[in-house]
Parts: sequence; C-alpha cells; structure tokens
Amino acid sequence: MEAAAASTEIAVLAWSVVLLLLQIVVQGIATMDLGPKYLFSPRDENRVSRSVVAGRLGRALKNLLETYPAFIALALALVVTGKAGGIGATGAWLWLIARVFYLVLYAAGIPVARTIAWFASILGLLLMLIRLVS
Repeated sequence: MEAAAASTEIAVLAWSVVLLLLQIVVQGIATMDLGPKYLFSPRDENRVSRSVVAGRLGRALKNLLETYPAFIALALALVVTGKAGGIGATGAWLWLIARVFYLVLYAAGIPVARTIAWFASILGLLLMLIRLVS
C-alpha cells in the first residue's frame, strides 16, 4: 500500500480536500451580511445574502460538488487498479488546477474564461477515465 500513498492521484486528492474546505469557508464568510443570529440558527427561514460574490461562491461550490464524486472515484480507481500515473496523474492535476482557476474566475465574474476553466476540469476527468479504461 506504500505505492498508493505515494501516488500523484492520492496527493491531488488530498489537495482537493483543501480546495473543498477553502470553498466552504470562503463562501460562508461571504454570507456574513446575513448576521450571526441567522448564521448560527437552524436556517428554517430561507434568506439569501445580498452579496453578489457570496452568490457566485455558492454556485461555484455547487458546481465543484457536481464533479467532485467523479474525481474521487477516478483517483481511487486509478490507485486501486495500479494504473496511477501517466495521463491519469496529468488529468488529476489538470482537474485540480482548473477548479482553482474556476473558483477565482467565477468569484471575479469573468464569464468566458470561467467556462474555459470548467472545460479544462472536465478534460482532466476524461484523461483520468481514459487511463483507467485503457
């Protein structure tokens, strides 16, 4: 199991958790305009932050969660099947780097570049999938 611990895919998987936690925290901070009484409540009343950036960060987080299960499954499958490395590792890094750019571009409100970053992340998943099935 030492090879699995040393694989690029596992390292990128660990960094992806950092990205996930960062997005959760930053999105939460951006909604501070809702006030502590609401933020510490069970949020039975559905209130929305007036912050445009908070809305963008929330949507970026939801978008991350759409592809995150596939990334996790592919990264683990590559390691378990002994196919870690090569274009699978490249795809993992591409997915992660593109997701970081996506977050920054989305928060800044840059539409076309954000979409390109999203496509790059999908390409990363495809590279991982190609490695897995080849």
